[in-house]
Amino acid sequence: MKKFVFNFKSKDTKKIKKPKNILGGKGANLSEMGKMGLPVPPGFTISTEVCDLFYKNKKKLNSKILQEINKELKNIEKDSGKKFGDLKNPLLVSVRSGARVSMPGMMDTILNLGLNDKTVIALANKTSNMRFAKDSYRRFIQMYSNVVLGVESYNFEELIENYKLTKGVLLDTELDENDWDGLIKDFKNIIKDKTKKEFPQNVNEQLIGAISAVFLSWESHRAKVYRKLNQIPSHWGTAVNVQSMVFGNMGNDCATGVVFTRNPSDGTNEIYGEYLINAQGEDVVAGTRTPQHITKKARKDSKETLQSMEESMPSVFKQLKKILFKLEKHYKDMQDVEFTVENKKLWMLQTRSGKRTAKSAVKIAVDMVKEKLISKKEAVLRIEPNSLDTLLHPTLDENASIEVIAKGLPASPGAASGKVVFTSDEAERLNSMMQSTILVRVETSPEDIHGMHAAKGILTARGGMTSHAAVVARGMGRPCVSGSSEIEIDYESKLFKANNKEIKEGDLITIDGSTGRIIVGEVKTVKPEISGDFSKLMSWADGFRKLKIRTNSETPLDSKTARDFGAEGIGLCRTEHMFFDEERILSVREMILSKSKEDRASALSKLLPHQKKDFIEIFKIMSGLPVTVRLLDPPLHEFLPKSDKEINEVAKSLKIPVKELEIRISELHEQNPMLGHRGCRLGISFPEIYEMQCRAIFEALVQCKKQKIKLIIPEIMIPLVSTEAEIKIMKDLVVRVAKRVQEESKTKLDFLVGTMIELPRAAIKAKDIAKHAEFFSFGTNDLTQTTFGISRDDSGKFLNDYIENKIFDIDPFVSIDEGVGDLIEIASEKGRAQNKKIKLGICGEHGGDPKSIEFCAKTGLNYVSCSPYRVPVARLAAAQAQLKK
Repeated sequence: MKKFVFNFKSKDTKKIKKPKNILGGKGANLSEMGKMGLPVPPGFTISTEVCDLFYKNKKKLNSKILQEINKELKNIEKDSGKKFGDLKNPLLVSVRSGARVSMPGMMDTILNLGLNDKTVIALANKTSNMRFAKDSYRRFIQMYSNVVLGVESYNFEELIENYKLTKGVLLDTELDENDWDGLIKDFKNIIKDKTKKEFPQNVNEQLIGAISAVFLSWESHRAKVYRKLNQIPSHWGTAVNVQSMVFGNMGNDCATGVVFTRNPSDGTNEIYGEYLINAQGEDVVAGTRTPQHITKKARKDSKETLQSMEESMPSVFKQLKKILFKLEKHYKDMQDVEFTVENKKLWMLQTRSGKRTAKSAVKIAVDMVKEKLISKKEAVLRIEPNSLDTLLHPTLDENASIEVIAKGLPASPGAASGKVVFTSDEAERLNSMMQSTILVRVETSPEDIHGMHAAKGILTARGGMTSHAAVVARGMGRPCVSGSSEIEIDYESKLFKANNKEIKEGDLITIDGSTGRIIVGEVKTVKPEISGDFSKLMSWADGFRKLKIRTNSETPLDSKTARDFGAEGIGLCRTEHMFFDEERILSVREMILSKSKEDRASALSKLLPHQKKDFIEIFKIMSGLPVTVRLLDPPLHEFLPKSDKEINEVAKSLKIPVKELEIRISELHEQNPMLGHRGCRLGISFPEIYEMQCRAIFEALVQCKKQKIKLIIPEIMIPLVSTEAEIKIMKDLVVRVAKRVQEESKTKLDFLVGTMIELPRAAIKAKDIAKHAEFFSFGTNDLTQTTFGISRDDSGKFLNDYIENKIFDIDPFVSIDEGVGDLIEIASEKGRAQNKKIKLGICGEHGGDPKSIEFCAKTGLNYVSCSPYRVPVARLAAAQAQLKK
């Protein structure tokens, strides 16, 4: 018969293959500590599978599970020598959640369950301590009413505060049994008033209510938000742990505390934690009383006068220190431990791998290899790749006091302060005067690239984690908060409003791209230090991975940044980004607006030297590493002026009537530009554009050869191909230009021609396309858009509803969707069948996402390409993918 409820000491738990998946993290660790012979109060775990059954059974526990719970309750009674609901020696229990992964503060806990008007007297008699019994009862009423009955905590807190004021005392501990007695009556009245019911006196009803409430908290708003932010699937569910209570609030030989086996902020190998005498666990966490230090050293360092645990309870401290050492050795990781001391006896309530900053995670992993606790392999597997982001960008000084006025999506990590500007031109103007700015836009477009580069950070009211603003900001290493629906932007009045606050152009704000916070004024930032430990860990990762890591870059600065972070080439150089420069955009517009081929050629000849110069600089920096250059991709209208002011300026500089310019703009207007006249379709209509770009690449190569610069082999990429004929025509064009340049310069040129696979038809017909391609690069942003028929820039409006309704587990623009993955696998197989030597890579935003990188390693791609600041993340994720294989 299948079991759903497991005693901490049960031998059945040994048979469970992945204990955390069934017992949850807390349950698995309690059972493990029990087996290690540590002092754990008796208890049992209701498995995560019951969570699923609970929701399927109209949010009720079925009779079979209730029977199992009663049976295990009897076992706790036997082990503790107490009885549940007994009027002589009552058993009290705690009911806590425990998901597979730690979700601190996201789910509910209830302590002292089993107290009622009668058992509270029995507890007082048994312990000869009426104050303690009444204090425990009022705590239970408070927690139970909040968690199970839905009565807000502040109702109770206000009563306690008023009571202390009347009595003229400051601390809860100064209230006596009579005070608590009066408060218990007041508490019950509030419950009756708010719920129209009496506080439950039946202990079994209390228990079932509490267990159900913990399961219900799995679907609470805060738990859902936490899961979404941390990519935790909702079907995992939570377990529930029911455990015999031990009391830290019986008097001055009792205490409760939380301790880490190492410092979670900087990774130093010393015990770090806090405790409180005569208190229960939630007092330490809730911050209602100021906790004391565990060690004497920590107390002295912080110049505190209150005794540390090492000084006030020396023998218990010694025992705790021994256990901490034993736990860290057993789990081979830094532990976060909760304990209680009841009448000088130490009890262990929980252990788990401690949450830590990225900086301390790296230090702890490297230190543990030095201490021979773990291997290099384990050290590499232990670091969460995404967390490295925070090591590479400046972060906010968490000690500064801040006023958060709104939140958005944490689209690109790091923190930045500056003056609010609403246009890219203004950002650029102030930047030239050495002033820091934050560019605030409803949403950004490719036109804003210069402003985004000039600004210290970007804030948008619309767009998701993969919107234009987010993608470009990450590429540039600029902090960005996107899709902040809490801000209302008024371009006319040059201001934005956020929660009744008005911020005008020129006002100072700070954005935190790591958390999505928008803050008034300037906040101090802390500069990242790339530590020796970081370099060491990355070199171990490089030793394990097979997947090459390239970068998406088209500027010398980004290329250099990426090289410094360990990029092994450029996987996507977007030539159109080079056109938005002030000087060049005019020639681009001239080219687009020209009526004849001759006029177009003349405009293109002005662009050629600029493009050539860009390529020379990039080829120099990449010194022999591969560079994939994508020929012009976006539709031409993106380069044309939008506002009346711009239209007038362009007409003036091109010496044509405004009317004529407006007619040409409306001719080029497209209903759906993403599926319109772009990519290789431009190359078919206007081959001279691609010819100019190829000439710039090849002439740059010749120049580099003359300057004896370590030669690269450029990979020329044709965008948006869907048929064999398109790639054949385009490849012939590239080869034709190469021949011409070779003849003119009398220099042999080596290069590859390939295509971007970003349309479903291209993936399905990959065998035909591979006849003319030496490499495929999967453009997963567009491939995702065209597979789903979803526009990335508009998806922010409804993607949350899709995640909420469990249609998607994760935004498909963040991690590769399995349908898109199937297309990549089909294209890879067909491409290799046609051409064994074909190179395969991906260059969409997914190239920096650890889950997608794992998929790329499994599929056998040769490389992934991501924005410069994601390169270390990708290096680590690729190593982990290889080790998991």
